[in-house]
This record gives sequence, C-alpha cells and structure tokens, in this order.
Amino acid sequence: MRYYLIAGEASGDLHGSNLVKGLRAADPDAVFRYWGGDLMAAACGGQAPVVHYRDCAVMGITDVVRKGVPLLRNLSRCKEDIRSWKPDVVIPIDYPGFNLKVARFCHESGIRVFYYIAPKTWASRPKRNRMLKAWVDRLFIVFPFEVPYFEKQGIPFTYKGNPLVDAVDGHEYERPCEGSYIALLPGSRKGEISRMMPVCMEAADRLGMKVLVAGAPSRTIEDYKPFIGERDNVEVLFGRTYDILKYAAAAIINSGTASLEAALTGTPQVVCWSASRITYFVATKIFRVLDHVDYISLGNLCLGRPAFRELIQDGFTPDAVAEEVRRLTDDADYRDKMIKDYSEIRQALGGRGASLAVAREMIQEIRFAI
Repeated sequence: MRYYLIAGEASGDLHGSNLVKGLRAADPDAVFRYWGGDLMAAACGGQAPVVHYRDCAVMGITDVVRKGVPLLRNLSRCKEDIRSWKPDVVIPIDYPGFNLKVARFCHESGIRVFYYIAPKTWASRPKRNRMLKAWVDRLFIVFPFEVPYFEKQGIPFTYKGNPLVDAVDGHEYERPCEGSYIALLPGSRKGEISRMMPVCMEAADRLGMKVLVAGAPSRTIEDYKPFIGERDNVEVLFGRTYDILKYAAAAIINSGTASLEAALTGTPQVVCWSASRITYFVATKIFRVLDHVDYISLGNLCLGRPAFRELIQDGFTPDAVAEEVRRLTDDADYRDKMIKDYSEIRQALGGRGASLAVAREMIQEIRFAI
C-alpha cells in the first residue's frame, strides 16, 4: 500500500520514523512519500522528504504571521503532491495548523485520513474536535489521559501506547563526556531557542557546572553560538540527545516531548516555557476556561500530578532555574521521589511495541474498508 506521511517538526519526525518502521514490518509492500526529517529519511531507506520539517516549523502567533506566506505555498504544494501521487492513506502527524487543512482536502477528495498524534484539543482550541470528527477517518492517540477525553468527544480513535517507550529503550547509549554535567534541551524551533538560551546561560553562570546542550537536528551551531558567547563550560552536541539525557545529573527542558524522554531515561528535570507576550496572553485566556488542564508538560499530564516543577513565563528566571537544578542535584529525597513518579509515568504510557501495533491497526482498517 501507498502511505503519505506529514510531520512538521522534530517530534513528528521521531514518531513518523517509528511508524514507518512499524508499517514496513507489517506491510512488506509498503511504499512511502513524506514530509519530515532525517529520522524519517533513515526509516525510509534514505529516501528524501518532499519537504524537510525545518522549512515548516513555527511557534506562536508571531511566528505564524512571519511565515504565513511560505506556509500557504507549502500547503498548496502538499495538496497537489497528494493529488498526483494518489496514496491509499494520508497520515498527518501532530502539527495541526497545517495538517488539519490537509485532512480537509483529503476528505473532500475521497482520500482516507489516519491522524497520528492527536492535536492537543484538550489543552487549547477544542473547536478543532469538530474538524477531526468531520475530516478524519480514525485518530491514533498516544497518551492515556486522552482516552476519556476523546471518548467524550465521540471521535473514533485507537490507543496502543506511546512510541517513545520503544525509542528510548531501544537506544544504544554512550556517555557523551567525562564528569558531571547538566543537560539543556532548549527546543527545536528558533523561537524556543531564543527564549530558552539567554535565561539558561545566566543560570549556568550561577551554577558553575558543565552544561551540555542537545542541539536540535534541524539547527546548526550558529543558532546557539550568540547565546553561549565566551563560556567554556557550555558545549553543544548534535545527534546525542538521549545520551545527554541519560547521564546528566539533571536536565533543564523546554516543555514538549523531551519532558517524557527525560522521564523515560530517569533524568531529574525542571521544565521551562516562555513565549512572546501576545502568545502568552492568548494561552492564559485559553487555559482559564480549560479546568481539566493543570500542567503544560506531558509527563505531569500523564501522571495527573506534578512529578517535576514547571517554570512558566515570568517564573522562568535564571535564579529560579539555578535554584531548582541545585535541589535536583543536592536533595537525594527530592530526586528519589521524582524517579519513583517516573515509574508511574512509564507504566501509564504502556509497554513496548506501540508503533508496530498502530501500524497493524492502520493496515487492518484499510483492508477492512476495501
């Protein structure tokens, strides 16, 4: 069968690559065309993406305005490419601002849509549920707390666990450096990096410890250099994210998939998030009406209580970050409690084999429809 996958950012590339592996294992005749990154390229045997996700990713309202015209061009290109390639199914992966528009096009064109990694409508823009219900044949979710939510919405879905468990457990770890260090994962988008790095560099000055920055696959060293300056205790490594997390004394993490990866590797962490004033203002208005969402990080959401601290917007300061990192490294009881909570998060995410299970479900769904 012919599978057309669309990932618009680093986490989608990771999930997409694991799904491709599962589809290839379950369907020896699988043929792929995709928008994504280097991980999906490797999973597809070196086949290049139609468009690399680094040319797609945006963060917040101000980024959307700045990249609006290129996004519209990409949308037109994607629709035409799908129309000409004629896939058996289109699989949008997260990235809802773009992918919901693609889903509508596919639905109106009679092309089957399996949405993988559901838009976080439980956190914001719940009106998108109507779009999912209208344009998506089946939703494939990856978080346990989404099950009761989407049941209530009446949207057909499948939950087979979270593919990060396989990705983290299957990694062959190698220590990235000698001695103790702090891991810093500032995100994959330029906007995230520009907001995280200045604060975290000041925190690093206060801590006086070595800091390893996990460079995002879509970025280059030039994206980090202006913030690091002359500091000789800060190093950026690319392609070593899991290694950096695994052996770190503690991690400073931009809210996102990385908070789950830290929980699965057993790394004590503090999650940080900030945005432009406009984006933050809109976000606070949205979250005030969503009384079922109490946290911004996926790990805490899976647990249903705070396993680790979240430093948000004005609370994200060099002093606050440094203080929390010191507690993570120096307070054994505090750290041990967090690690114990991590075991509950892992249990909630299910066991191994999620990507293969999802792939088999997708194939069964297509064959049943035929």
